[in-house]
Amino acid sequence: MSSDICRLSAVELVRLIRAKELSARDVVGAHLARIEQLNGGLNAIVTLVADDAIARARLADEDLAHGCEAGPLHGLPIAHKDLQPTRGIRTTFGSPIYTDFVPSEDSLTVERLRLAGAIVVGKTNTPEFGAGSQTFNPVFGNTVNPYDRSKTCGGSSGGAAVALATGMLPIADGSDMGGSLRNPASFCGVVGLRPSPGRVPVWPAPTGWSTLSVDGPMARNVADAALMLSAMAGPDPRSPIAIDEPGRRFAAPLDRDFKGVRVAWWKDLGGVPVDRRVRDVVHMQRAVFESLGCTVEEAEPDFTDFDAVFKTARAMAFLTGVAPRVVGRRDQVKETILWEIDRGERLTAAEIAWAETKRTEIYHRMRAFLQRYDFFVLPVAQVPPFNVDQPFVTEIEGVAMETYIDWMKSCYYISIVGNPAISVPCGFTPAGLPVGLQIVGRHRDDWGLLQMAHAFEGAAPVRPRQISG
Repeated sequence: MSSDICRLSAVELVRLIRAKELSARDVVGAHLARIEQLNGGLNAIVTLVADDAIARARLADEDLAHGCEAGPLHGLPIAHKDLQPTRGIRTTFGSPIYTDFVPSEDSLTVERLRLAGAIVVGKTNTPEFGAGSQTFNPVFGNTVNPYDRSKTCGGSSGGAAVALATGMLPIADGSDMGGSLRNPASFCGVVGLRPSPGRVPVWPAPTGWSTLSVDGPMARNVADAALMLSAMAGPDPRSPIAIDEPGRRFAAPLDRDFKGVRVAWWKDLGGVPVDRRVRDVVHMQRAVFESLGCTVEEAEPDFTDFDAVFKTARAMAFLTGVAPRVVGRRDQVKETILWEIDRGERLTAAEIAWAETKRTEIYHRMRAFLQRYDFFVLPVAQVPPFNVDQPFVTEIEGVAMETYIDWMKSCYYISIVGNPAISVPCGFTPAGLPVGLQIVGRHRDDWGLLQMAHAFEGAAPVRPRQISG
């Protein structure tokens, strides 16, 4: 019974709880049992608050029995990424500097998910300060890929992706600067949505006007991710870029006819190397879009300067967001973080001005491209899951990577223009490792993007599976 509950979708679990065919205690208890069974060998959940979760589930059942209004996520267990401040629950940011830190208030994302009825069972693992797309840190160690424990689960929302793939959670939150929602979703065969900046307001944030890093939902299917987004999205005065649209739209049915819709199919991403195993799996999916009635053409925007602009914006983000936290304690921080901070400190006013004006130019370049096409399809990651003991990818198809993030260009090229993007499972390598397909929507068209992803998911010949871990 417990195992069967953990296989159900979030949408179905909510329906059953509301119909009183399952209790919140049943659902939370089943997932806690699953965590106890599997987490020891995977290291996805790094701080567990089981007793508090059981108590909250009991209160959720009592509220429902008394006719209290139920939120859209009523009774669903969730664990928050260990970058999200959680009131009364240890939040380490994956750093020894914060090993024993317990926040006094929730982040806005956590606050909204609590109010929507989700029940916190713990925190999910992340790399130190979310830096890099491989989940390991000196506080909790590595999180491994459940499809092959010798491989990485990706990152930085790696613990969340593993917990979803193995049925330890039905939903999980993540965050994404250069691919941290999309990459682990691809590596673990789940769904990760990078929403439009401001769709899910971010607070606290040292730079409230920044559009580079966003919070978003992760789930095992698109409808579950959309349901979760309905609880996360909506305006809030604490974020100056919050989109002034309520989230409830995302809980509506996603069905749509895509006949005649124009889809741009990636070519070579401006010369970016892509592992042939990934390339082969993604290219096989073109026929799925054609089966939906889409007109699919090989086309992509001009990616000139995308790389330089992103790296400048990323260095500035580390300088404003991470540098103040490590002052006087640089010896406790990994080298790649120090490299980002040092690069940010070396930036000149002229370099920053160039990046800001060039970013506006490439936004309009992407906008014009997506006036001709409704969606753009490309790989999520340039490589399949790699060795868990390897901090980052150094070479792809004989091409050496210049930095620790160069293997993520297929993700961060999209981050820098701010379009919504989603990772959807699309197949497996010959070795049985998951591969995700990335769909990019028009500016702020999160709804249309979810509809397209839902249609692809329903038509794709390969179905993701919940694995035993």
